[in-house]
Amino acid sequence: MAKGKIFSLVLVVLLAGAAVPQAAETGPAVSALREPQGGEPSRTAEWDRTIRAAQKEGQLAVYMWRLESLDKTVQAFQKKYPEIRITSVALRGAELAARLMTERRAEKFLWDVCICGTTTPYKVFHQGKALDPIKAALILPEVADESKWWGGKHHYVEPEQQYIFIFVGNVMGDVVSYNTTLVNPREFTSFWDLLQPKWKGKIVAKDPRVPGSGAGNMRWIYYHPKLGATFLKRLFGEMEVTLSREERQAVDWLAKGKAALCFSCGQTDTIRAKQQGLPVEMFNSAPWKEGAGMNAQVNTVALLNKAPHPNAARFFTNWLLSREGQTIYQELAVSSGSPSESLRVDVPKEVIPPIYRRVPGVDYVMVDRAEWMEMAPIYGVISEALERAAKK
Repeated sequence: MAKGKIFSLVLVVLLAGAAVPQAAETGPAVSALREPQGGEPSRTAEWDRTIRAAQKEGQLAVYMWRLESLDKTVQAFQKKYPEIRITSVALRGAELAARLMTERRAEKFLWDVCICGTTTPYKVFHQGKALDPIKAALILPEVADESKWWGGKHHYVEPEQQYIFIFVGNVMGDVVSYNTTLVNPREFTSFWDLLQPKWKGKIVAKDPRVPGSGAGNMRWIYYHPKLGATFLKRLFGEMEVTLSREERQAVDWLAKGKAALCFSCGQTDTIRAKQQGLPVEMFNSAPWKEGAGMNAQVNTVALLNKAPHPNAARFFTNWLLSREGQTIYQELAVSSGSPSESLRVDVPKEVIPPIYRRVPGVDYVMVDRAEWMEMAPIYGVISEALERAAKK
């Protein structure tokens, strides 16, 4: 064969070999799990190692508060990353606490992540030594970057600022709801307006002594220098408030006109009733004289120790707190009737109704803090006021 032809044949073979892509070291499943990289090389390398280890574990067990938006967010992660099979249980806080701690006493460590409220993870899981520090697990550069979060920092419940990460900060502008046929909202500029004689016997409230969504409202009022125990004593001791153990029942009474005002009745049921055409609305109390607090509601994430799938837990947690994860969750929360504004400042806020949206430059007070977590003194004030009212 002529030398020119031999050279041409060798060149073709070499080019063909170069065109064949090399197999990725991590394999196709891990490639599907990759996220855009950036930030410090050491942190990026750790993120890559976490992805590989999560893919190898292939499973994740999530404990979470019973909330539609949380469930759908977990489903969104599962759909995007089918390589990690998720097992999840959704319960109320007290039910979560009882089940998990019973399992752990029996040496059964079955769960990786808890997406909960604030009281249960702090008073049960944290104080029961059931959590690993989450701060060290925040390795995705865009999550670890505290400038991406409200106030330029990460927010935690417990004093150590290590374990229970708060990812939502909702303006508490919905403490009071009203029947639109019975109340003129322009008459109200302060919480003290609730105590006008004309509203006596016309207020319904979700019983604040029942654990649940109203705890943040009670803490904010109790510790507020312009409200405090005095306001709670007068509200529950003088105004002949009708109590309900369930938000839905209280809102139903409001919609039917059995009450004109509804105190701490919950946004989800109020929004649902309004969407059904019932005459209910929430006051935007943030502009009132006392200002507004901010709470996490049921939007914290914590890592359980002795977890069966620790790498999958870290991977999921970083995704949940990423811009993508928070955008998905925020949109799902709004569409399901439980608006929740992410504490990430780079997540679009237009979907958040104004009543729940933080205004730049306003100094909101986060009520979900350890030193305000104890509800016993608040329950004591309310119970004493109700007992005194019953004797009249």
